[in-house]
Parts: sequence; structure tokens; C-alpha cells
Amino acid sequence: MIANRHIILCVVIFATIHTNQAKVVNKNIERSLDISSQLVKDVYKITATNSDGKPISVYTFIVPAAERKNLAFISVKDEKKKELKFTEKLVDGNNQFIIAFSTSTATEIFTIETVYIKKLTPHPREIPQSGKQLVRYEGNLYLYSPYETVTQKTNVLLSSANILSHTQVKPFNVAANKIKYGPYENIAAFTNQSLFIHYENERPFLTTTRLERIIELSHWGNIAVKENIFMEHTGAKLKGSFSRYDFQKDVRHGNAITAYTTLLPAAAADVYYRDTNGNVSTSNMKILHDFVELELRPRFPLFGGWKTYYTLGYNIPSFEYLFNTGDKYMLKMRLIDHIYNDMVIDEAEIKIILPEGVSNIELQTPYPVKRRPNEVHYTYLDTVGRPVVVLYTKNLVENHIANFNLKYTFSKVTLLQEPLLVVAFFFILFIIAIISLRLDFSFNTTHSHKD
Repeated sequence: MIANRHIILCVVIFATIHTNQAKVVNKNIERSLDISSQLVKDVYKITATNSDGKPISVYTFIVPAAERKNLAFISVKDEKKKELKFTEKLVDGNNQFIIAFSTSTATEIFTIETVYIKKLTPHPREIPQSGKQLVRYEGNLYLYSPYETVTQKTNVLLSSANILSHTQVKPFNVAANKIKYGPYENIAAFTNQSLFIHYENERPFLTTTRLERIIELSHWGNIAVKENIFMEHTGAKLKGSFSRYDFQKDVRHGNAITAYTTLLPAAAADVYYRDTNGNVSTSNMKILHDFVELELRPRFPLFGGWKTYYTLGYNIPSFEYLFNTGDKYMLKMRLIDHIYNDMVIDEAEIKIILPEGVSNIELQTPYPVKRRPNEVHYTYLDTVGRPVVVLYTKNLVENHIANFNLKYTFSKVTLLQEPLLVVAFFFILFIIAIISLRLDFSFNTTHSHKD
């Protein structure tokens, strides 16, 4: 009898939830699709209503499983630009993002921003040195939603007016490098209508395949940052051989990447840039008010499929990023920096080297990252070694440039360790010198003879 009551109760709860979800309607959707770079930036401004007038407590945003691997970033903000929390779960092969509203009302206006990587496909996949890069975008014309949509408009921004073909579901309008779709009305839930665009995209398809970032903190006033960066041109591959003569003659340079701009902290100093052959001098640095702009030029132009590797390093004063109260310290700085515009980082390993003697380490990151076991780093005058916090993450874009907080305990008395070791070393050296000078190590060669 009790089991039957539980079954009936579960059925009632499920039916209630299903009924409530069925009453949520997308009253209006304004979509902005930016595919003018190698990133796909999709922004939905949604006005959702509940037909029975009851407050909307949660809203489900669906990312199909086939697209989840390309999703690098997602954020949700309400009408006042306040971040809304969400949870992700896998249901029926689709990834559902359950958005919770802080103040539930019958009508909610919010914005969902997503950034996808590697969703644009070069077509053709190979082009000659002076050829134009053409790419294809494939997606859904409508918001793939579990709710009915009353009306939706979509604005597409391209990098060029050279559009070879595109989906033509009326009404639509093409003007230069923009396509406007809609408004479309009364779209049923889970409607899947293909959106296809084949167009010219000459923007750099530069991917950082691996980033090794090392942050070494010193309590003597300096933070040393070193980055080992592995890059690849992931656009249309070069067809045929490379001609230096044709490259110098063609000022357009096709889809080759000859330079890009890196942004460093405003206080960055002692900047160096080198590759496997040594220091690279072909770089320009501008010190601006809020940051240092560094234009980097690889030793050779990067065509599709070509790779390069270099090391970038600089020093920054610790007082701008390190805060303390007594023996309690907090390091607050960026987890990653701006490498180039519309950057894509496949994987990143961040190592934070702390001073020797640190304890009670607590880390807070702006987004989930994988924390690997701590390592130990030895340098001059170390005895037990310096603790190293190791982090690993994948699929990063510019939206992931945010600060982490690293809290720890450090006794100021420990700062005397290295000076005392130096003093002790020289003291022992002087003692040895004094003893060696006072002792007579000469051999006595005088012998006595008897007559």
C-alpha cells in the first residue's frame, strides 16, 4: 500500500513538472550570430513567459550533444546584466543547462551568450598560396528549445560580403556582410531547421594547441611570468609548395599569418621573446595606460597546417597582485592572458610557484579547472623546495581571461632564511680561510748529522 502511494506521488510530481514546463513559452527571441572570425559567438536575448501567470523558477537551455565538444564558454545574465547561476546535466543525449532565476516572475528577460570553437570548416580544405579562404557554417536556424517560440529574429554577422551560398528560408535579407532572418512565428518545441552559410573568411585561424604558463612568486617584490606557447594555423591548408618570391610580391599574403598582437599587464617589464633559434627581434612594444601592447612577428609566415613555438616572459611587481594581513596572503592575478584577438587555446597547464615555507594553500578559480597534485620546485638556497600549484584546463577563449585567488599562510620570519644561509656560508668560508692561514703546512727539510 505504501509502495503504491509512493508511485502515485511520483506520477503526480512528474505530471506537475511536465505541465509547468509545457506552460513556459518563448514569447520573443532576438538572436545575434557572429561568425566573422574563427569563433562562433551566439547570443540569445530571450523573453520567456508562463501562460498561467505563475513565476518561472527555472529555464532549460539545450546544447545538442554533437555541439557540446565545441562549446567553450557559456554565460547567462538577467536584464540588469547580473550573472545567473545554472547547472548542466545530460538528458536523452542532449546537454541541458538548467538556469535558476533569483527573483521568479511570470515573465523573465535574460541573455544567453555562447562561444563555440572549431565549428567553422574550411571549404575547400586546401588552397594555393594566394588563394582566398572559404569556410562553411552549419547550425540551427531556430533556437533548439523544449518550449514553443512565438517569434524569433536572427542577425548574422560575416567577415566578408562574398557569400557563395546560404539558407534561404523566407523572410530573409542580405546586405553586405550581414544576413537577417525572420521574424519567424509559432515555432514548435524541438524544431530543427538547418542553417547553412558558405562564405569568405580571411580572418586568422590561429590556434594555441598548448599553453604552458609558469607564475613564480617572490616575496622580495617580484613575480616572474613565463609562457611556452605552441601554435598552429588551423585554417585552410597550403596547397602546393611555398614561394618566398610570390609571398613578397603579394601584399595581401593570402591567409598567411605574419603578425599578431599580445596584451601584457601594464606593469610588465624585462619582456623577452624567443624561439628555438634564440631571441626574436622582430617585435614592437607599446606601453599604454592600461596594458602593454606587444606586436609579435614569427620568423616565418604561418600558412594553413604550419606550426610554430616560442617563449614569452616578463616581470611584474608583486605589490600590485599580492595582498596580506599579517601572515595571511592572497595572490590575485589572471589565470591566462590575452595572446591574440579571438584566441583559441586547446589545452593549458598553469603552474604557480610559491615561496618556500608556504602552508594552508587555498585556490579559487573563476571557472572549473582540474587541479593536479602539487609539485616541488628547487632553486638557489632552497632547502625543502618551493610548493607548485598545478592546474590544467581545455578549450579556452578570451572570455576565460579572469582572476584567480590563491590564499596561503607565510611567516615573515621565513624571509630571513636565505640571508642567514648566505651569511652562514660566508662565515664558514672565512673561518676556513683563517684556519688555513694560521696553520703551517710546509715540510721541514732540515736534518741533523752526527760526526
